[in-house]
Formats: sequence, structure tokens, C-alpha cells
Amino acid sequence: MEYRRLGKTGYKISEVSLGTWAIGGSWGNSVDEQVALDGLAYATDRGVNFFDTADVYGSGRAERLLGKIFGNRSDIIIATKFCRRGDLNDPSNYQYDAVKQYVTDSLERLQRDAIDLCQIHCPPTWVIERGEVFGVLDRLQQEGLVRYYGVSVETVYEGLKALDYPGVASLQVILNVFRQKPLEQLLPQAVAGNVGILARVPLASGLLSGKFQMTDTFPQDDHRNYNSDGQAFNVGETFAGIPFPKGVELVEQLRWMAYRRDTMAAAALRWILDQPGVTSVIPGFKNQQQVMANLMAVSVPVFSEEEKSRLTQFYLDSVEPWIRGPY
Repeated sequence: MEYRRLGKTGYKISEVSLGTWAIGGSWGNSVDEQVALDGLAYATDRGVNFFDTADVYGSGRAERLLGKIFGNRSDIIIATKFCRRGDLNDPSNYQYDAVKQYVTDSLERLQRDAIDLCQIHCPPTWVIERGEVFGVLDRLQQEGLVRYYGVSVETVYEGLKALDYPGVASLQVILNVFRQKPLEQLLPQAVAGNVGILARVPLASGLLSGKFQMTDTFPQDDHRNYNSDGQAFNVGETFAGIPFPKGVELVEQLRWMAYRRDTMAAAALRWILDQPGVTSVIPGFKNQQQVMANLMAVSVPVFSEEEKSRLTQFYLDSVEPWIRGPY
């Protein structure tokens, strides 16, 4: 495992880290607690030291699982997110009292004294444009409840706007072979501003693992069902905004990526790690086997410049016209 500095935080975090949305909920069939804990333990035994979560993942379940296994361990860095438990369009949701309550609630579940990285969880664009919430986070940072803060964004515009605020230490962005737009302008400017980049939805909700067929369906409580067309939140969070049947079709044209790289998933994660400016990729998992599959990315061959160019052209010609929702 290699470690990369997360922007101005100074943290050295594992280049492959883990997201905890899947063990929290919204991915169908709730993950057994011990299975989730075993997956977390397996990851740390193999060098993963950074975990991303949110207060809404399983209504706090993901945070509680992290707290149960890690507590206040200083060698494990935990990033959580806030704001989606409230009314996203209510300005009071981003004021001091509300944000402090979100933070203290998360701290209780995480069993921690301070949040290592506190992220605004995909707020409306106007929240980032107005910027008052960053002053609130500055205050909580001064109070010692938050060590560093960042923003999880839906669009390149939001990411660029967030870079205007000097306290922002990281950006979490949708980045994968199907979503390459951040490479053009956002990642270079983040590097210039010493802001870390966390790549989420790296496998396009499993599409880029290459395991799906056109006939596959998903449980009612799985966001790949109930948000397939953006009914519940930004459609980009589900299959990277690509209609599922089209996504399956496109993946078939990418099978060559796995040549010498064992699996499609390992190749897809490796491609992200090979992009300048990326600090860490944060795939999700439901069990130890999926953690193992994600960690394969650190040992497979890097992409050549010719391969990268081929994937860029494929994205522009065959993928980008199918992306739905703002990005």
C-alpha cells in the first residue's frame, strides 16, 4: 500500500481507502454487522488507514460500526459528512447550531473526540456560492471539534467554487472511466491549491466491475433501483448517471482494460490512481471478499499514456453523451 498526502491536512492516507455507504444501507440486503466489521479489520490489516462515511449512511449505522471497531485510534483517519439529515434548502441547516449538532452527533457515534475530516455532503450549489457554512466550520475547527474540513460535490463548477475558500482541505468528486470531466480543470486547480481529491463512485455503482448483465435487477431498497433515474437524489450517484442498460453495453467495450490487470474492478480503480491530483480512491464494500478485490488495484500495472488516450477518446465519443444530470 502506498500513502499520499491529503492536501493541506498533512494526513498520509492509503491510496485505496474505503467508503461505507454499502455497509450502512441503500444497497439492498442489509450487511450483517460482523461481516462488516470483519471487512473493516481485514482492510486495516492490509494498510488501509482512511475511511469515508456520512451521518445518513444507514441513519448513522456506518458511523456506529466505525466507532465500534476503531474508536479513538489515532492511526485510523475517518472522514464523515453532514447536512443531508436536514432540509437541504433551508439556510438554517448550515448555521452554527445545526452544524454543531450534526458534528457532536457524529462524534458520539464514531466514539471520537474530534472529526478528522468533516465534509459538507453534496449541498445545493447556493450553499457553496454563499460560503457562510465555511465560517461555521472555521469556528468548529477553532473549538477543536473538527480538525479539517472539505466538501463532497456533484459538479465541477461546485468544486471550483469550493476552492475559493482557503479552509477547504479536500474535495470529494465522482471520478471514474465514465466520469472524466474533473480531470480537465478541477484536479489541476486542486493541486495548485494544495487541496486533496477523494474519488468516489469509482466503479460507477458496480458497473465497472464488469459483473452485471442487461437482465439484472436490484432490490427495492437499493439506490440502483429507487434512484436509477435520479428520483431520490442526483442521478450521478447511481451508475455515474449512465442508464443501466447503456452502461452494461459500454462496459463490454472496455474489457480490454483488464488485460494484465486481473479484473475489471482492479483496472478501473488503477486508472483513477494513475490520474495526477488524485489522493485516494474510496470504493465501497459489503464483505471481506470485496475489500480484497478493491485492494488488488495497488498491485496491477499502471496505464500507459496510449491506454489513457484511448480511454479519453472513448469517454468523449461514447460515454459523455449518455451522462444525465448536472456534472
